[in-house]
Amino acid sequence: MNGLAGRLGEVLRDSWSWAGATAGVLLLAGIALVVAGLPVNRRPTLDDRLEPYLRDTPRPSTLLTRPAPPRGPFGFGELFAPYLARLGAGVGSVLGGAPSVARRQLRAGHPADVERFRAEQVMYGAAGALGGLLFTAVIALAQRRFPVPVLVSMVLVGVLGGIAGRDYLLTRAATRREARMLTEFPTVAELLALAVSAGEGAVGALERVCRLSRGELSDELRRCLADARAGANLPTALQGLADRTGLVSLARFVDGIVVAVERGTPLADVLRAQAQDVREDGRRTLMEQGGRKEIYMMVPIVFLTLPVTVLFALYPGLSFLHLKL
Repeated sequence: MNGLAGRLGEVLRDSWSWAGATAGVLLLAGIALVVAGLPVNRRPTLDDRLEPYLRDTPRPSTLLTRPAPPRGPFGFGELFAPYLARLGAGVGSVLGGAPSVARRQLRAGHPADVERFRAEQVMYGAAGALGGLLFTAVIALAQRRFPVPVLVSMVLVGVLGGIAGRDYLLTRAATRREARMLTEFPTVAELLALAVSAGEGAVGALERVCRLSRGELSDELRRCLADARAGANLPTALQGLADRTGLVSLARFVDGIVVAVERGTPLADVLRAQAQDVREDGRRTLMEQGGRKEIYMMVPIVFLTLPVTVLFALYPGLSFLHLKL
């Protein structure tokens, strides 16, 4: 009975300590929000004061436009947006690499918005910190004590892992999109060659292929056509396509089209040669991947299958020698 009462008292003390720690964290968060929302911290910057006088076109009246819906449930996205922007700016000042982030966003098919990406990194870091807190809570419940060093280390690991994970996801999205574009490229080049051989011009062939095909490369060609219709010439629009992607074969394809359009060389032959080069590159890449997979396949054979085979081969002889001895 005394042991049960002692255990109950220990559980109550742990629960009160957890409640006190949670209340302290919430109190500190509330004080930080109040201090950040004071009028002295919401002063307009010099850019905000000069913007109405430097804007090219007047801002449209709010009576004629529908207000944008608040982001997030119950408008909490708009509430925390300034804090996310500040934290994202801090992460960007520490990590740097804004041009690299913008280029990878363009390669992934997203608009170049570094501030939004930094805010997403902050949100991923917050999710990682929450995961670290949950992991520490599980350890505390298992050991019945509150390990402060483990809490601090796990929160730091969660924050760094979330920030690095968002950067990895952006790189992975850009790589996958370029792989899909490289897969679609030979077919699109053959269709362009057929359209040009049938008598279409360069712009007409691009329009026909964009109407008939779907995919990442077709979307990029539609963007090039939109830039051409907006006033840019076709070589400049196609060069923008090469700058937005990181594919060497696509850059050679754009250079071939630009040279054919500017100098009047046969475009169909150039397109067919480009498609054949991309197919050869894809075949070579598959052969290299097959060679690497072959090496990986040797690992289970050497470390699992071969020892079992040797054991089955040697065990009868060893057992016979043991019986003879």
